[in-house]
Amino acid sequence: MPARPGPTSQEGYPSSSPSVDAHQNDPFNSAHGRRYYDNDSDHVDYSRRDTFGSDGSNPAYHDGNLYEHNGNYDTYTPQDTDSDVDVYGQRYAPSAESLGPPVGRMGHSDSSTPTFTEHGGPAGTPEAYPAWSADRQIPLSKEEIEDIFLDLTQKFGFQRDSMRNMFDFVMQLLDSRASRMSPNQALLTLHADYIGGHHANYRKWYFAAQLDLDDAVGQTQNPGLTRLKSKRSGAKRSPHEKSLNTAMERWRQAMNNMSQYDRLRQIALYLLCWGEAAQVRFVPECLCFIFKCADDYYRSPDCQNRVEPVPEGLYLRAVIKPLYRFIRDQGYEVVDGKFVRRERDHEDIIGYDDVNQLFWYPEGIARIVLNDKTRLVDLAPAQRFMKFDRIEWNRAFFKTYYEKRSFGHLLVNFNRIWVIHIALYYFYTAFNSPTIYSTSGRSNPAMTWSATALGGAVATIIMILATLAEFSYIPTTWNNTSHLTRRLVFLFVTLGLTCGPTFYVAIVESNGTGGSLSLILGIVQFFISIVATLLFAVMPSGRMFGDRVAGKSRKYLASQTFTASYPSLERKNRIGSICLWILVFGCKFTESYFYLTLSFRDPIRVMVGMKVQGCNDRFFGNSLCRNHVAFTLTIMYIMDLVFIARSFSLGLSIWTPWKDIFTRLPKRIYAKLLATGDMEVKYKPKVLVSQIWNAIIISMYREHLLSIDHVQKLLYHQVDTGAGGRRSLRAPPFFISQSDKGFKGEFFPPGSEAERRISFFAQSLTTSIPEPIPVESMPTFTVLTPHYSEKTLLSLREIIREENQDTRVTLLEYLKQLHPIEWTTLVCVVQRPNPFGGDEKGPTKADEIPFYFIGFKSADPQYTLRTRIWASLRAQTLYRTVSGMMNYSKAIKLLYRVENPEVVQIFERELERMARRKFKFLVSMQRYSKFNKEEHENAEFLLRAYPDLQIAYLEEEPPRKEGGDPRIFSALIDGHSEFIPETGRRKPKFRIELPGNPILGDGKSDNQNHAIIFYRGEYLQLIDANQDNYLEECLKIRNVLSEFEEYSVSSQSPYAQWNSKEFKKPPVAIVGAREYIFSENIGILGDLAAGKEQTFGTLSARSMAWIGGFGTILNFQTKIGTGMGEQMLSREYYYLGTQLPIDRFLTFYYGHPGFQINNMLVILSVQIFIVTMVFLGTLNSQLTVCKYTDAGQFLGGQAGCYNLVPVFDWIIRCIISIFLVFMISFLPLFLQELVERGTWKAIFRLAKQFGSLSPVFEVFATQIYTHSILSNLTFGGARYIATGRGFATSRIHFSTLLSRFAGPSIYLGMRTLIMLLYVTLTLWTPYLIYFWISILSLCIAPFVFNPHQFVFSDFVVDYREFLRWMSRGNSRSHTNSWIGYCRLSRTMITGYKKKKLGHPSEKLSGDVPRAGWRAVIFSEVIFPIFMAVLFVVAYMFVKSFPVNGRQPPSPLIRIAVISLGPIVWNAAILLTLFLISLFLGPMLDPMFPLFGSVMAFIAHALGVVGMLGFFEFLWFLERWDVSHAVLGLITVIAIQRAIHKVLIAVFLSREFKHDETNRAWWTGRWYGRGLGAHVMSQPAREFVVKIIELSLWSSDLLLGHMLLFMLTPPVLIPYFDRFHATILFWLRPSKQIRAPLYSLKQKKQRRWIIIKYGIIYVAVIALFFCLIALPAIFRTTIKFQCDLCDNL
Repeated sequence: MPARPGPTSQEGYPSSSPSVDAHQNDPFNSAHGRRYYDNDSDHVDYSRRDTFGSDGSNPAYHDGNLYEHNGNYDTYTPQDTDSDVDVYGQRYAPSAESLGPPVGRMGHSDSSTPTFTEHGGPAGTPEAYPAWSADRQIPLSKEEIEDIFLDLTQKFGFQRDSMRNMFDFVMQLLDSRASRMSPNQALLTLHADYIGGHHANYRKWYFAAQLDLDDAVGQTQNPGLTRLKSKRSGAKRSPHEKSLNTAMERWRQAMNNMSQYDRLRQIALYLLCWGEAAQVRFVPECLCFIFKCADDYYRSPDCQNRVEPVPEGLYLRAVIKPLYRFIRDQGYEVVDGKFVRRERDHEDIIGYDDVNQLFWYPEGIARIVLNDKTRLVDLAPAQRFMKFDRIEWNRAFFKTYYEKRSFGHLLVNFNRIWVIHIALYYFYTAFNSPTIYSTSGRSNPAMTWSATALGGAVATIIMILATLAEFSYIPTTWNNTSHLTRRLVFLFVTLGLTCGPTFYVAIVESNGTGGSLSLILGIVQFFISIVATLLFAVMPSGRMFGDRVAGKSRKYLASQTFTASYPSLERKNRIGSICLWILVFGCKFTESYFYLTLSFRDPIRVMVGMKVQGCNDRFFGNSLCRNHVAFTLTIMYIMDLVFIARSFSLGLSIWTPWKDIFTRLPKRIYAKLLATGDMEVKYKPKVLVSQIWNAIIISMYREHLLSIDHVQKLLYHQVDTGAGGRRSLRAPPFFISQSDKGFKGEFFPPGSEAERRISFFAQSLTTSIPEPIPVESMPTFTVLTPHYSEKTLLSLREIIREENQDTRVTLLEYLKQLHPIEWTTLVCVVQRPNPFGGDEKGPTKADEIPFYFIGFKSADPQYTLRTRIWASLRAQTLYRTVSGMMNYSKAIKLLYRVENPEVVQIFERELERMARRKFKFLVSMQRYSKFNKEEHENAEFLLRAYPDLQIAYLEEEPPRKEGGDPRIFSALIDGHSEFIPETGRRKPKFRIELPGNPILGDGKSDNQNHAIIFYRGEYLQLIDANQDNYLEECLKIRNVLSEFEEYSVSSQSPYAQWNSKEFKKPPVAIVGAREYIFSENIGILGDLAAGKEQTFGTLSARSMAWIGGFGTILNFQTKIGTGMGEQMLSREYYYLGTQLPIDRFLTFYYGHPGFQINNMLVILSVQIFIVTMVFLGTLNSQLTVCKYTDAGQFLGGQAGCYNLVPVFDWIIRCIISIFLVFMISFLPLFLQELVERGTWKAIFRLAKQFGSLSPVFEVFATQIYTHSILSNLTFGGARYIATGRGFATSRIHFSTLLSRFAGPSIYLGMRTLIMLLYVTLTLWTPYLIYFWISILSLCIAPFVFNPHQFVFSDFVVDYREFLRWMSRGNSRSHTNSWIGYCRLSRTMITGYKKKKLGHPSEKLSGDVPRAGWRAVIFSEVIFPIFMAVLFVVAYMFVKSFPVNGRQPPSPLIRIAVISLGPIVWNAAILLTLFLISLFLGPMLDPMFPLFGSVMAFIAHALGVVGMLGFFEFLWFLERWDVSHAVLGLITVIAIQRAIHKVLIAVFLSREFKHDETNRAWWTGRWYGRGLGAHVMSQPAREFVVKIIELSLWSSDLLLGHMLLFMLTPPVLIPYFDRFHATILFWLRPSKQIRAPLYSLKQKKQRRWIIIKYGIIYVAVIALFFCLIALPAIFRTTIKFQCDLCDNL
């Protein structure tokens, strides 16, 4: 706008009085024709505007007519009369000139600018923005800034509350910056950060999207002239003007010449656009585009000449809402007037990233069209903004990256990892397998060179596959597939060079005509391969052919700006990083070569030519079994590869001297925490330190961590020195005692929280930390915490009542066990309210009992509150977080008081003001307006306890007109907001309308996003609603903020000194702080997670609610795992993986996805290993293996033996290597403990973990990770899983644990266990014990970590519950039943029918789409069939040797009968029963409601009989030979699993959401089930389903019994439960939790259950014993004659 509108003539144009003369050269003046400031105005002089004070000296510059319509758009009544300065509600009367009703503004007021409050209201009240005050030469007064905001709001139709909010936002920002630099510089650097500086996103985007070309060419032109032919060519210009550097220079000049007024106007406009943008804040470049259009429009005559203000809320309706609706409709559709999530996966949703990327490229912006088909870019820039409401966004956006679910992402993003490992493995192994390619038994150098050189071809093939996969993720319409085609061509050429010569060398060498030519060719080929491999391993694939990272071409600018703009490391750090990785891989490659590859050489040598003699098969002759050794060798090769790919982690340690860390603490507090450089030294350091130290100790006393006796020993005391009545300070003996051996004394309760906190504090000050700056100059910061439904404060009921009968302990009891010292301290304080008072008579013993028990004697709320707070501060509550974070406020006051003692003596309120000015705490309570009474009271309690706490929440209003969407507002209150008498709720300070429901994603980010507009200051600390903070840590806040490297800002202008190093240095964006996990004391599982967090800081940023520990941790690991799966799909991983330089790529890989991929490889290696062992077992059991003496001499008389000894040696080495890798995973925690707590504590903690079976948990958790990533990459389904935040004391039923963990881990464990059994029978070596432990943990870990799992009575009750769970849900639907669990696991593949029938049982199921065929084909079809074939081959080998001279019958037929038999049997039963129920059901079902259950029972019982019968038949056919029978069983399981998977994946249509078909099947009543047209097709589908279900049910029943048998032995050991609880909770038996109390009736009931089901359980054990063990024991005496059997 012209600097101020002059006196307006009738038409509203500025008349030509003073303003034109004053600003002859003002480019924004409408007298000029050209009005584009940052491009073509090379010669324009940007004059600087002086500041106009509010002295009325310029009557010409009045703004009267702008405000005449102020009264019209008053959406919220009553009008908000709070003066806006009054951010903190110091209650003084609003001034007449507030933003309230326009009182003094109707006429032409005398002062040139209407003000908020004349300098902060009545005399004596300090100003709200002290650093931005008139006495500091501010470039614009507060009133002028307010004018800018009012003007923009009226021109663009921003909401009034949003304007007030953003005005306060800008003022606090300016105040924060101006407190450490001059106000002019503050405004300048702010503009540079937001709009024009090196690191401003807007500037980066402006050039990336080539808008400088758009603007430079003039009016109606399209962006990117170089590529898009324009309609008419602009004025001829020299080509260099379009070049980037001249454009940059023009930009710099324009920015440098801009007036401070215009700078502030741009910041204000940007923030106003940002403040109402809602979801559009997630698409920052789109926001830049909106701002650009708005800014162009503002400077056009159209805008300047408008007199009428536009209606309020126009910006929201015309600009934001259409974009919001587009984004919302991608994920949601309206069904019956409600929004329902669409069944779309990421690849079908145009997400935030796709929307955002449209604005990166000129071609993208050119796609934006209006509803009359004109393109937005064909309009003059100034006219674009007013057309926003006519844009058809649906036609503009498209997918720019397909997040398809497939493992191809692992190949594309981490191709370098695979090249490094697989190619290296190939080079090593090829070199060490000369027997494979040697011609006629002699070694051959040319062939060795050439065969080894094929490693280069392997690397090239990996790259080719990665490139092909990349094609499927990037749409070909996008402008970056050209380099992929170029790369592909190059890769095929390289492939020819690296593998072609081998064909020639092989041919001539076998003819014997090679000579020196083939040798030279082999050597050249080898070196080409090495170069190619190195190139592919080191060079990011995004930089080959069209460098998207550092290329100079203009078209790569957007990619560089937005996907490859990682800051470079300093040289010494970079060298360090490269050296580290060279070292790591050097060690790794050496270890792999000598340990894994060389040891593999001998097995290869002996196995390559080995053919098995004397075996035969009816169908295949000897072709299969002769080559069995070759099969085994192939599997061994695969296994060796996986071993090499697994990676090692390194831990580095520092030995710190532990003794003197406390002795030096006072000096360090003075040197590191106080801004000593800026203080006048009037007081001794000791005096200042004593204030800080005493405050820390007293805060611990208030938190009940220290008793009064301890406090006295830890405080600085004043003592009389005697001379002239002077007093001096005596340091606490604590500081001295550490160095003085003679001094004994206890300062903390040993092992207490206080001791941990003080040692951590002392230790953290030994590291180097940045200098602090004085409190008044420190930047303002905000802590933001999202809150959904976490507990605010525990209620009395939750603390002293048990959750359910499985719990056995109240929360209070449990907390008292965990924090005994702190409870005692609380009780002392409660009994003696005044510890420092005189000696009144102590309370009697009888009085004390209730206090010790529950902490209060009278149930008066003020007394019970104390216990509630004590418990809440030790559980996961919002109160804990708020009280912890509010320590920042205390810390700021404390530091300010210590550093400015003279200020404080005059004015105590000054402290409050300083704390409020520098620190804000904002909780985003999404549900606040929907809180129930109790939640509301708790929130009120927080606001009363901490009035400065700000709460942002969502408020709904019914729609204005029928059928519209409800209106949703983002509102803000704090403890100073007054109450509205009618509702009893507080009146919000700001209430800003949103375009619609803000929660579109998983909630957490959206919850933060709606509240982020209320943060203040320069930095934001994001804290979860379960984290805590302590006063002594808060004292470091100034040091932490200085990590952002913005304290010492140069006084130069960033625009004048454009190229100075200072302004080019990349800004620090995120500073991460480690956090203490307070679950270390909550038992083994808490400790495991805490240990991981402590070393890696990635696992759990929360203390898990260890529900018996288990459920939650694994929920959490599932969440991390599936989350990782989602990340692998994302384009961010694609950009990082294909563009980072190698050393930083490796750091990123091993820090994030590598950890998870490593988990997958660990589990994979265990599986491949066991399969390898099964194959070696078949060889060992059927062939005679050569024997050697201990000295390695061959024993004579072993004609026809097979030399497999090297192979068995290799196996043992492999087991040791697996074990070592496992042990190394405990190393980082050990080193960390060593560094932080000393040697003994470290050894003790490690021993404690091993004593509590933590290895068992580790193996299990690894499998959970693996399963969740794999299933996510295949099927999707990542959600924000709210991990429990309570404590783990409940016992969970066996059936619940089984249903939760069967799919992820138990099935795999049981299958592997049976294989391991076979290996043990055929290949026993003591090293297998380690595997037994690992595999058993996959099966029984969930039960081992279940509290009180081994109590006899509960065990039997569990058995009853298990049987009932297996058999429920057939006559009426039941939430917790096997059939429900089975359907749920099946729907991952089949998906649900979309139709909603409103049946009650539908609520049991979410919305699951059908899995795509690409996802299913490998994991559900090919892989199971492959495994089945493998085991059939193994079984056939074993059966291909003559027994007693007779050739056995064909094993294929036997296996087919045993494995298909049960399925056919089930089908027959089901068909029979179906016909019975179809004819009888309609009559019998209404009379006998259990008819369906009876039919189901008959079918299931017969199914189990069939399964057991066929197994028994196999047992008999194998003549009770254990190893053969077990191998047969493995094969049968693999075949049946393959059949079930294929049936489910290929033959089943989508599932109904209700379970009506299941009940229709058993009752025979198919009508009236709401099946509609499906009633004809459903019985056939249900028949297939039932066949599968019957097999699965029988196997689950047997599996459940097997697990129970494994868990039975400990149950029979007396006192085992005590021992188990000790290792689980780490509580001494005396401290342990009592058994639950039952009423007489319950006792009687339980006794009857235990007797009845105990007998059943014993009978089942006896039955299993008879079926399996008896025949084996009496096998010599049992004789059967059966001709059929002999031929089967």
